[in-house]
Amino acid sequence: MTITDSHVHLDDARFDTDRDAVIERARAAGVAWQVIPGTCAASWPHIRALCQPGSGLFPAYGMHPLFMDRHHQDDISTLSHWLKTHRPLAVGEIGLDFYEGSHDPEGQRTYFKQQLKLAREFDLPVIVHARAAMDEVTSILRRTGNLRGVVHSFSGSQQQAEQLWKIGFHLGIGGPVTYQRAQRLRRIVTSMPIEHLLLESDAPDQPGASHRGERNEPAHIRDVLHCIATLRGEDADAIASATTTNAQRLFGF
Repeated sequence: MTITDSHVHLDDARFDTDRDAVIERARAAGVAWQVIPGTCAASWPHIRALCQPGSGLFPAYGMHPLFMDRHHQDDISTLSHWLKTHRPLAVGEIGLDFYEGSHDPEGQRTYFKQQLKLAREFDLPVIVHARAAMDEVTSILRRTGNLRGVVHSFSGSQQQAEQLWKIGFHLGIGGPVTYQRAQRLRRIVTSMPIEHLLLESDAPDQPGASHRGERNEPAHIRDVLHCIATLRGEDADAIASATTTNAQRLFGF
């Protein structure tokens, strides 16, 4: 079984004490490929250092909407240079977050649109964060055009999912689907087109039901895989194969 974790923050400081062991546990669990998205310019060098050739770890560089206090307008030109020089798999993690406590919505919109233009310029997929902003994110993606990518940790409605599929986007599904209370998400995952599905851990955040309250790690993505297989009434190996194929097609491993 070969599994792809399409979204994991292995550069997070919560992995500093045992990062190598976390990576080995993931490999032992069948996680052959891991995509590590950036959150701000300061994170990119660490991610690049982690993603050595042959490691199965792949970088994405972007400016996350929750870290507006860490971003500067010059970071856009720096990102353009990084995309040209280091050629990551994707631009991300980018997007909009209008959840309670988030700030500077206009600044978020500006950075999001600028980064989408860079993705289009460099012909790279995007890894999108959308919280309390799904309709606006979808509208911006549609208006920008000529984009491909994934909305990670999807938590929207069936209609919102269908709008993303129409423009060719994937849904990243992780730990939240393993909770019984996530009935809407479970219904979407049960019937969605398999070609739009990606698995993710979002570690160290969003642990599944069997690891509630713990630090999440990429090896736990097997719980997500088996939950989805059960929901769909399909073989876990088939889901692993299909989602890995989807990731390879999107990111170009």
